[in-house]
Amino acid sequence: MSRQTKFNSRLEELIALLDLERIEDNLFRAYHPAGRKRRLFGGQIMAQALMAAAHTVDAARPPHSLHGYFLRPGDPSLPALIDVERIRDGRSFTTRRVVVIQHGQAIFNMDVSFQVVEAGLEHQIDMPDLQPPDEAKIPKALWESPFVGWSHEHKQLKMLTPQPPRQHVWFKASGPVPDDPILQTCLVVHESDHGLLSTARLPHRGSFDPERMQMASLDHAMWFHHPFRADEWHLYALDTPSASSARGYNRGSIYSADGKLVVSVMQEGLMRIRE
Repeated sequence: MSRQTKFNSRLEELIALLDLERIEDNLFRAYHPAGRKRRLFGGQIMAQALMAAAHTVDAARPPHSLHGYFLRPGDPSLPALIDVERIRDGRSFTTRRVVVIQHGQAIFNMDVSFQVVEAGLEHQIDMPDLQPPDEAKIPKALWESPFVGWSHEHKQLKMLTPQPPRQHVWFKASGPVPDDPILQTCLVVHESDHGLLSTARLPHRGSFDPERMQMASLDHAMWFHHPFRADEWHLYALDTPSASSARGYNRGSIYSADGKLVVSVMQEGLMRIRE
């Protein structure tokens, strides 16, 4: 795929970027959004790494968890190589180790576990009592991104004062998505990197100069509990139990609009105030 390809929307571009170029059985090439100047978005790299791993696993085994580490900033001017190592193929579980490489160095690594679909005991924590937004009231500009997001706390977040260590964001893909379960999963992996690190700043708003704050995702973990569609509304309930040692620790629970907990997320990120 040429990096100069034109798309009708940024969602279409993202879906195309998840259509990886297969170089060898376990080696893939990934491209980046046209016009990207700054370092690569971590959610994009995670989604492409998961897609590469899934290409080496039977489709009857969906991913149930992933654990990744961001090692170096990604270069948007250079395609990335994604190397998948087939760690284990068991009767119920399959494990893959993925390394994303640029300039001869690893920029991201991730372990992914896949499982055959099984029935079992079920329980979950309840979703906060919140309703999806009225789409007619969402500004048109918000629909221009791959995902549209709507924060319940958007009014209070306009104030540069300390805020409770939590926020709630509804999100959905800004257009229809093909009926491909792994594509649906990869898209939500991409979106899961939004909002986490900003949540860790909420209790400290107004106490630091944003221009002096160095921020970057360090690691990211996800657990997939139930199937979902990225083009339907989901609530991202985020909180931050701790910040220390120039790091912020964040959690996220992703619920379907009918209240089912479909994904759990954890991430720690760098929050360093430069002198």
